[in-house]
Amino acid sequence: MAVLLWRCICGPQQSFSKNRGASTPSPLAGRRSKYSGQSVKAMPMRLLTVGKKRSRGTQLLVEEYKEKLGHYCEFEDTLIRSNPKLTSDVKVQVEAEDTAMMQQLKSDDFVILLALVVVLDENGKDVISEQIADLIGDAGNTGSSRLTFCIGGPYGLGLQVRERADATISLSSLVLNHQVALIVLMEQLYRAWTIIKGQKYHH
Repeated sequence: MAVLLWRCICGPQQSFSKNRGASTPSPLAGRRSKYSGQSVKAMPMRLLTVGKKRSRGTQLLVEEYKEKLGHYCEFEDTLIRSNPKLTSDVKVQVEAEDTAMMQQLKSDDFVILLALVVVLDENGKDVISEQIADLIGDAGNTGSSRLTFCIGGPYGLGLQVRERADATISLSSLVLNHQVALIVLMEQLYRAWTIIKGQKYHH
């Protein structure tokens, strides 16, 4: 299955000149979501993450954004235990996590992978918050029953899940701690819904 590689730009939309370091507006700046103000199918969303028990602060923020997202769609958060076979072999660990994640996916899920490190791909493109809103709207038109976001373990996502994916996004060109990436993603999903609804949170 073809995988879309997207990099999410979550802050002010600027790029820097190689010559002088001056900031110039990105061509994506000021872009509106094609679904802004329109009726969009409120597909249930699910977040699958591989990892250990979250810190109290992270879990509090997750619960806060789950409540906010609940005003727009059903939202489920599932944590898959990292290294279920308690192995020291990285390959075996990734394969075990891969299998555990595949068992959580339905055949009609629209699956989006979260890459924590940017994949250098000439076909990749920058994506702004409005395009996350577009992705949610587009997924609702695919006939899928659920929109599922997958965050892999410390060594990344396995082959089965990568081949199953309908899209891949990356939140930053920086390497993000998994718990930080989780909060950034949830905030962006909430922001995307406010964009779709034409609400004042995003400006």
